[in-house]
Amino acid sequence: MPLTLFGSRGSGSAAVEMALRTASVEYQLVRASSWEEDSALEQLLEMNPLGQIPTLRLEDGTILTESAAILIHLGLEHPASGLLPTISTARAMDIRGLVYIAANCYSAVSVSDFPEQWTTAATTPAQTKVRDAARAQLHQKWNVFSDIFGMKLRASEPGALAFLAVVVSQWSGTRQHLRTERPSFYETILQLEAHPRLAATLREHRED
Repeated sequence: MPLTLFGSRGSGSAAVEMALRTASVEYQLVRASSWEEDSALEQLLEMNPLGQIPTLRLEDGTILTESAAILIHLGLEHPASGLLPTISTARAMDIRGLVYIAANCYSAVSVSDFPEQWTTAATTPAQTKVRDAARAQLHQKWNVFSDIFGMKLRASEPGALAFLAVVVSQWSGTRQHLRTERPSFYETILQLEAHPRLAATLREHRED
């Protein structure tokens, strides 16, 4: 049986779709998310109690969650795909970058999108302060990512790290921030979006 990817349009599952296509891996896409009542949410919850996407079911039934973990697995499983570098030190840096995005950027997006889950205050002004603080932290973390990994992304064929950076940087005002504070990295992101490894998937995720 092919791999089964649980995801939805406009979500982080786009990065995993890019990776699966780049590695020429056959997969079945199942639309599922916590915000789509008509999706395969119950099936998703059976495999991932947090209801997070992407969730990937491997051929033997093993369940993988967390975007960075899925991308690292696919890169290691398909070394000829270019998802991860073949040189060990370069590969280590890409893995560092993937975990960095997951730990620092993805997590801040969660707080920004759902501030009510991160404060005991029930008032809108308090929740707004939580969201604003999360976005400030998120944007600062992207500044650091740009300084560390921006040159690397410009100089190499896009792989797993580029896929995740492009997808996650679409959210919570990050692109607007980068355009002002890190214009060179902002241009790199736009150039990556136009690359054939990314463009078709991004187009599908943006179509109405």
